[in-house]
Amino acid sequence: MYKDLYINTGKLVRFIMRRDRIRISIWIISIIVFTVLIASILPDLYATGADRQIMAETMKNPAITVMLGPGYGLDNYTDGAMMAHFMLLFSAIATGIMGILFATRHTREDEEEGRIEMIRSLPVGPLSPLTASFLYIVLANIVISLAVGFALYPLGLQDMDLNGCLLYGTSLGAIGIFFAALTGLFAQLTSNTRATIGYSFGFLILSYIVRGIGDVENEALSLISPLGLILRTQVFVNNYWWPVLLTLGISIVIFAASLYLNSIRDLEAGFIPTRPGKRNASGFLLSPLGLSLRLQRTTIISWMVGMFILGLSYGSILGDLEGFLDTSGIIQQMIPEAEGLSLTERFMTMLMTILSILGTIPPLMFVLKLTSEEKKNRTEVLLSKAVSRNQVLGSYTLIAILAVPIIQFMSILGLGCAAVVVMDDAISFNTFLKAGFVHIPAMWIMVGLAVLLIGYLPQHSNLTWVYLGYAFFVVYLGDMLQLPDWLNNLSPYGHIPEVPIEEINIAKILLLVLIAIVLIIAGFIGYKKRDIQG
Repeated sequence: MYKDLYINTGKLVRFIMRRDRIRISIWIISIIVFTVLIASILPDLYATGADRQIMAETMKNPAITVMLGPGYGLDNYTDGAMMAHFMLLFSAIATGIMGILFATRHTREDEEEGRIEMIRSLPVGPLSPLTASFLYIVLANIVISLAVGFALYPLGLQDMDLNGCLLYGTSLGAIGIFFAALTGLFAQLTSNTRATIGYSFGFLILSYIVRGIGDVENEALSLISPLGLILRTQVFVNNYWWPVLLTLGISIVIFAASLYLNSIRDLEAGFIPTRPGKRNASGFLLSPLGLSLRLQRTTIISWMVGMFILGLSYGSILGDLEGFLDTSGIIQQMIPEAEGLSLTERFMTMLMTILSILGTIPPLMFVLKLTSEEKKNRTEVLLSKAVSRNQVLGSYTLIAILAVPIIQFMSILGLGCAAVVVMDDAISFNTFLKAGFVHIPAMWIMVGLAVLLIGYLPQHSNLTWVYLGYAFFVVYLGDMLQLPDWLNNLSPYGHIPEVPIEEINIAKILLLVLIAIVLIIAGFIGYKKRDIQG
């Protein structure tokens, strides 16, 4: 009887592999190559024990702890300890994102598009599609675990033995499996793809925030987060396997709950009820702008709250920062000199850049929403009415453009509110505003790039995320990896002045705004001329 529930699961796994052979290969190869590349260059960057101990002093900074997690083995900062501290959290988030995207694609998205119903009409068990999608992602993460482990070991770096290398790779795979299982659960609770992705990414962001606060304030709080739990493996230092086993155990429990919910719900339904809309649409909803706002209203509000909380979490460490910097002569030498500014003011420029890059995510989501609407043939229906292409693209672009300063203000507000509470002599809110709002032109350029791709290469619009990820990487790890300045200058954020250390160059800011305008106009021209995807 139970066997009938999983008929032909293996065939479905092979079918999914065939369907995703290029997509999953790119993800796996990228994670492996990126990990090995960073591991191979670290010994050259910090060749001596003295160099590594200088970096170890930097890693004790609470702001770095919020971003990278707690450092282990800082008294003897070997290549292995440095590699784990620099890259484990960053790489785990990447595998978590991979798990979310692929789990959504093969559960709720396939169900919403009617593909699950078609598959269920064949001799397939009712639980086979969900089980096949989970097994497929488990296999992909096993490949990542083994490939990363066996690729790191031959490098022969200090304290990176086979056990530690396999633990590092398995830690990444465990997080990928966890978030795949969690996304499978959200796919049962929600009734559409957008909600599934929203809940999954919301949990990922919340995990990062809880881990950051817990790593600085209370380790027990950090253990609640799967990201905080996996860092307790202390890879290449103590090599604890229990966090991996616990993460996998929780993943199995979550997946079992997903199977149960899948077995008792109707196809295309969800357990979280969808609130019925109004019987009659308002006049505002009859316009393309009103429709776009209505479709993304919940997402917009959620991101505003999320960025405020993220600002609070970063601001909460500012109170401890000044005392730490005062006692660390090494780090004082690393911070740019600026007469009349406190150490915290000079250090916060990096935090503001990171917040700005993270704050670019929601505006990009808002404008790229148009590509998903187009793939589902909804844009074609809209354009069949008395609506121009400029109106359709303009509505999504306008929402993204206006969202940039609003989202930025919310993160600044959170940062400022926390600073007032934790700092004896708080940085003025006006300083936070200047340091944050000066990044707006760079964020607009990212929106302009997305519009350009929508206009000419809609099938490759996701390249915007790759470019944003690159910008995040050079800011996040650029100084630690001693990357050349020209790599940072390849992103628009590399041309933003570090307020309050640097003066605002109005001419450069206006040039960045002009570039954003040109990109947007070019995107509109391309969108008006190209065929709508069917």
